[in-house]
Amino acid sequence: MRLAYVDAFSGASGDMILGALIDAGVSPKALTEALQALPLTGWHLEVRKESRGAITGTRVIVHDDGSAPLRHYQDIRTLITTSGLPEEIRQKSLQILERLAKAEARVHGMHVEDVHFHEIGAVDTVIDIVGTVIGLDALGIENLHASPLPLGRGRVSCAHGVLPVPAPATVALLEGVPVRDGGVERELVTPTGAAILSGLCRAFGPLPPMVLGAVGYGVGAHPTADPPNVLRLMVGESEPSYGTRRLLLMETHIDDMNPEFYENLMESCFAEGALDVVFVPMLMKKNRPATLVRVLMDPSLKDRVASRVFLESTTLGVRFHEVDRLELPRTTCEVATPWGAVRVKAATLPDGTVRYQPEYEACREAARRSATPLPHVYEEVKRICRDKRHAPHAETEP
Repeated sequence: MRLAYVDAFSGASGDMILGALIDAGVSPKALTEALQALPLTGWHLEVRKESRGAITGTRVIVHDDGSAPLRHYQDIRTLITTSGLPEEIRQKSLQILERLAKAEARVHGMHVEDVHFHEIGAVDTVIDIVGTVIGLDALGIENLHASPLPLGRGRVSCAHGVLPVPAPATVALLEGVPVRDGGVERELVTPTGAAILSGLCRAFGPLPPMVLGAVGYGVGAHPTADPPNVLRLMVGESEPSYGTRRLLLMETHIDDMNPEFYENLMESCFAEGALDVVFVPMLMKKNRPATLVRVLMDPSLKDRVASRVFLESTTLGVRFHEVDRLELPRTTCEVATPWGAVRVKAATLPDGTVRYQPEYEACREAARRSATPLPHVYEEVKRICRDKRHAPHAETEP
């Protein structure tokens, strides 16, 4: 899987992210051509090499002729929606824009549709957001991570007046994101930078394991800042690794229970947190038919699950074995389908490919709602995953 890591050691802004993408290999010409699908006129990109301290990187400046009007959220949304951009680029750009609009609405106490962007509605912000999504797609990035974000201190003047640093919108956008004190009296993370990273990054933390392929440096506007006003982007290939997990396997033999009770026993174990429950037909002494009950669980659930089995079955004793489970890296996500959002499991195989497995219950519910055959829903969800190369954003499953 191709992944990228944003090392925001000196903050992050839209132009720094875009510059780092170009420095890492995105063609400025191809980027400009792709951005021309937006119904915007009177602008052009200036891409040049600049140094900050001992580091040289790429500076991106969006020039416009000043004819663009100040836009409301709905204006920019319509601008992107009606563009000729590919559907996936449009959707990701709109998600970032929506995050930005909701943060502004929350800070200023208004409805999101009434947000009147000032700096946020400028041409350069639209280019930064959409250009970043285009650049990540051009590099084939399927998984984006970032370092904890440094925040500055002080005050900043803008169209809303004098605001504290970090700006209120930036703080709202970074809820749930690891942050730290950047130690300087200036803005380090802009609202646009916060919206892009919080909207696209799967995780914030240390550098994930990868085979490093390219490094890009995006140069910011502050020429004498310390640390240097530069953002680093590291691009590489992840090496799918197996995870080993120590689990507990509980077993018992049952030969004297009403068969109708087994369904309830299984549901009860799952309700207590069991990872798997299996019933295996068997023969005991004197050829008596019986059932082998196996329950896989985290060791911390030993007493809870055992108590439930004693209460819901006729067994008089259970056995425990410690087992090691070798696991493929896997995540779950929701994909948009003609029948609504459907949950999908994605597992990374040893060769780096991703196998998608729609969740049965989600497909069944979608099929029932729409009176569509379940096999058709199931296969269509798999096709959508393959076509869109959907990158899941969720926690690893147990």
